Amino acid sequence: MAQSLARNFTIRNVLLAGILLMLAGDFMFALNDAMGKWLVASFSVGQVVLIRSIGAFFVLGPMIANQGAGKLFRMERPVLQFLRVVATTLDTGLFYAAVVYLPLADVMSFYMAGPIYVAALSHLLLGEKVGWRRWLAILVGFCGVLIILKPSSAAFSLASAYALIGSVAFGFAIILGRRLRGTSDTTLVSWQTIATLIVGGALTIGAWRTPTALDFGAMLLLGVVSCAAHLMITRALKLAPASTLAPLHYSLLLWAVVFGLVFFGDMPSPRILVGSAIVVLAGIFIFHRQKVVETVVPPENVPKGVN
Repeated sequence: MAQSLARNFTIRNVLLAGILLMLAGDFMFALNDAMGKWLVASFSVGQVVLIRSIGAFFVLGPMIANQGAGKLFRMERPVLQFLRVVATTLDTGLFYAAVVYLPLADVMSFYMAGPIYVAALSHLLLGEKVGWRRWLAILVGFCGVLIILKPSSAAFSLASAYALIGSVAFGFAIILGRRLRGTSDTTLVSWQTIATLIVGGALTIGAWRTPTALDFGAMLLLGVVSCAAHLMITRALKLAPASTLAPLHYSLLLWAVVFGLVFFGDMPSPRILVGSAIVVLAGIFIFHRQKVVETVVPPENVPKGVN
């Protein structure tokens, strides 16, 4: 009896740790987004992405040294690795391009549809069975996206297209991450950071503006914050089931509204709020149905022995 109680207590503590890490990681991501919006108001997207990527290596450097640099080049499924790097680079670059022109909460509303894209793409790319209820929720979620997008010749903007394409790339990155569960977090995050560094450097040609020490430090800090957020969420997914943690990801939208209002004076329009509510409810229902139809506890997102 005592052993059973102790085991249940340990499980609850591990689950709580996963939930707290997920909430902390999402807060760090929201902080990263707000800092990014502030910086791209004064510097080109390429310059912010370049220096941000350099900053990320303050966190990744010790991890690469611990793992061994040689392991970066011993990857499973190189084609999928390359596609994931492309997807994460598009995700990052297009997000910052969108927040140059749109309020933070508006852009984040598009990205909140990521889990809906994942549910639809899982059927097509991973062969996962999706029942009619989840297909209905996917369609409802897309309706929410259309409300946010407001697709008309007068209202559709290039910035909205950036946010939409970036959110789809985000969904593809999640799907590819599932296929590459045997690759260490260090390797996955290192290669996507290297890619953004190269792309950021290319985009900076002819658009470099010498930053002050404060601005340069802020861009480096941006990389540290985003990298820490990635690692927190990855660790959370090892401690608690994805179906438990996924709905917590919608706290990003709340923080986007708060940071947008406090730092930029942006208040989401009723259309954005309605569309966001539809997307969030559809996403939560999808995760609920996924949990209901799974008759056995799914394996950890990252296999044993992968760091």
